[in-house]
Parts: sequence; C-alpha cells; structure tokens
Amino acid sequence: MLLRTRGISINIEEPVVGRITRNAGYTGDNSILICENGLPSSRIEKFACVLTNQESTDWQGDHPVVFKVPSFEHLNEGDLVVVSQDGNIKTLYRINSFHNTLLATERCNSNCLMCSQPPRDRNDTHRLYGIYEKMIPMIPKDCFELMISGGEPTLMGELFFQLLQLIKDQLPETEVHVLTNGRSFAWNNLAEKLSDLEYNRLMLGIPVYADYYQMHDYIVQAKDAFNQTILGIHNLARYDQRIEIRVVLHQQSIPRLTRLSRYIYKNMPFVEHITFMGLEYIGYTPYNIDKLWIDPHDYMDELGEAVEFLSGQGMNVSIYNSQLCVLPEALWKYAKKSISDWKQSYLPECERCNKLSDCGGLFTWNLKKHSEHIRPFA
Repeated sequence: MLLRTRGISINIEEPVVGRITRNAGYTGDNSILICENGLPSSRIEKFACVLTNQESTDWQGDHPVVFKVPSFEHLNEGDLVVVSQDGNIKTLYRINSFHNTLLATERCNSNCLMCSQPPRDRNDTHRLYGIYEKMIPMIPKDCFELMISGGEPTLMGELFFQLLQLIKDQLPETEVHVLTNGRSFAWNNLAEKLSDLEYNRLMLGIPVYADYYQMHDYIVQAKDAFNQTILGIHNLARYDQRIEIRVVLHQQSIPRLTRLSRYIYKNMPFVEHITFMGLEYIGYTPYNIDKLWIDPHDYMDELGEAVEFLSGQGMNVSIYNSQLCVLPEALWKYAKKSISDWKQSYLPECERCNKLSDCGGLFTWNLKKHSEHIRPFA
C-alpha cells in the first residue's frame, strides 16, 4: 500500500500538517484539499494546502500548492498527512486503519542483524516532534491504538516524554505501544520519569533474543546491550510499567529458544505478553541472510516447546508473522494476524486456501523469501 507520494511544490516554506478532504466546501481547520480536475476558481485560501494532479505552468497564485501529484488513490477523506517543502506527501494517520505508527526517530543505539529499518545518524527528533505536535490533536478521539517506533524512540530524550504526555492528554482512551530496545531504562531515573506520567495505557515492546549476553549482543551488534536491556526491564517492572517481550525467530535465536523461554519465566514472570515473531526480509536481513535464514518449518519443534512452556506457566504468549499452513495445528491458537494492513500480502496459491480469512499472510517483502512449505488448505 502506498503511504507516500510526491509532486511539485509551490509556496511551501515549512511542513504543512493537515486533514485530507476532496470537498471544496469543507470548512474545518487544517484541511488539505485534493483537486483532481484542476484548481477551484476561488476560496482555496481557506485550506492549509492544495494538492492537484494538474500542471503548474500557468498558475500564478501565492497559496501553498503541490502540482503533478501522480496518484491520490491511497488517500481517504479524513486521513492526516504532512506535505514537505520538496513536494513529498506522507501519510501520517489513516482514518480507516487500526495500524498507525509514529516514527519517533531514525537514530538507534543498536544495529541489529535483521533490523527492518536500518538506523540513520541524523538529528531528526525536533522536526518529527514538531509534526506530531500538530498532528496528534487532529487524530479522532476514538483511535484504538497508536504505535511508536524508530530507530530507538527513547533517543528523543525529553521529547519522548513530551510526546507521550501529548498523546495521553489528547487521546486518553488510546492504547499506545512503544517499540524500544529498553536499554535507556537501565538508568533508573528514566524508568522513574516514565512512571511519573501515570500512563496505564502504555505498553513497551522490548526485544530479548537470547538467554545470555554474548548471543544477544551479537544479534543487536552492540556491546553490553543484553545487560542494559535486562536491567531496563527490571527497572520498568519496579515502577509497574507494562512490558511485552519480543523474540525474532532466525538462525541465531532458534538454537537457544527453549532456554530463552525458561529464562523469561524465571527472570521476568511479571511481563504482560511474550511474542515470537517471524523474520522480515527487508532492511539488513537480505544482507545478512546467510546468518539469519532458517525455513520456519524447520524450527517448529523449538517454537512449539518454547510457546507451550510459557503458556503452561500461565504467561500470555503469541506467535506473529507466521502462516497457519506452516504452523502445527496445536499452535494455531497462539497465531495472530499481526502484519499491518499496508504491508500485508498473500502468495497466489493462498487465494484458494479455505483458511485465508484466518491467516495473517506474509509481509509484502517476504513474497521474495518465505517458507517452502506454504500450501493452501483445501
């Protein structure tokens, strides 16, 4: 699914954040008008910006406009977008989706072998926060869930806590899921500061890839990462923060998966959720595929033992990013339709499967690298 498009911008000096409409008579604030059949003759000044597919050769106005936009098919009435000075139009919030994510920063203090969004060393936190500061009050109050991802969101520093406070104030009924490596919370003052927000709708998704430091640190390519992450998790637990453990399944993590499940139960019995996640074939993964790839069919014994052990101890366990035809039927009850709608796809053979509506499918980029055991159920 397209989440970004680009045209030729005129009169845009700073990012414009607004709500999409195709109704030239719309009177709401911060609205961005789509004009697919040429600009209206008047009243465009009431819109924060105008987007059009027409040429700009004979236009002499002084209002912010983006011309020659190739497609608007992915934009629905009420979607929130940011229009940049260079004509980029990025979708920030999709009104008809439960899968909306805020990218906090592209910076990270780890460099995981299988990172799906490789980090970039750029100072982007103030720019992104400025966009979200405008956007979050526009989000419908009945928004069910928002995800905050990165990079490493805690590298926003003080702005991380300001962002959470803003969401809490503006969207008090919204569940917030922050994907973080947890390392920053090894410093107790940060865990305490998070607790001071008194934000019971906040969940922190933290990866733990092995039961001992050498393997975890190798996977995340960062010295002392394991010790910092485990200390961070315990600091957060001290302040009753909600924690999810995430384990990505690949060649490096599988050999000790059952030991890891026992480590989690013994050392982190307080976590709210544990999820075992299939590998994404994007970012760094294609470059490290020889170190990472194992056909999911070949690790079902280890996965089954880990999941059943944790579940048997009364812990809440799920399996993400896996196809029902690859999983043993005994594990189906743990499988979730976890892939966001904009990056979910199916193989051609899946279309004739009678379990299609129950299966979460594949990442679009995993169509190029997937289990050889995917078969339709007759």
